Amino acid sequence: MKLAVFDFDSTLMDGETIDFLAEELGIGEQVAKITEEAMSGRLDFFESLTTRVALLKGMDYQRVVDICANLPLMPGAMELVPALQKMGYKVVCFSGGFRIGTTPAKEKLGLDADFSNVLHEKDGKLTGLIGGDMMFGYSKGDMLQRIQGLMGITRAETLVCGDGANDLSMFAHADTRVAFCAREVLKKEANIVIDTKDLTKILDYVKA
Repeated sequence: MKLAVFDFDSTLMDGETIDFLAEELGIGEQVAKITEEAMSGRLDFFESLTTRVALLKGMDYQRVVDICANLPLMPGAMELVPALQKMGYKVVCFSGGFRIGTTPAKEKLGLDADFSNVLHEKDGKLTGLIGGDMMFGYSKGDMLQRIQGLMGITRAETLVCGDGANDLSMFAHADTRVAFCAREVLKKEANIVIDTKDLTKILDYVKA
């Protein structure tokens, strides 16, 4: 058995969930700027996440559900996941984003698990608060080590793939490190760099 862990936003999904939600509120540009600072490693991930989510306060929860159920998957995602599973990989998603987005994608793609954060809602509206497994810059690496220990999987049997600075922590614990349409800060730590929006390109580098 082997393990493949993918980031969600701008990796398995073509775009940033929070940017789609912010566009609905007319604050897309403001939120996108903070996202870019965080993904490029210039802003603490926790601070950027809580700041951006606070800006969504008051948004209708059902509208959030509807948007997140229809996020565009990255080209090649539907083909890549079953191909890796046939090679013996468990395929998992780690996201600093939201379970409301990762879970519908998990069902569509047939992922083995998804780990992400939860947007707090009360009385049908977002409260601007968030909690969950993936709140900090180190969270993905921390969760990866836990899963490796649980499954008895080594770093040599682990593939990780992401695009931004908050993926660095999981890159530290895997021998196969894919930077997918990624920021320079992540490319420096990768041993596979793919600059085309086609996840099936990963299969060129992976053996069963």
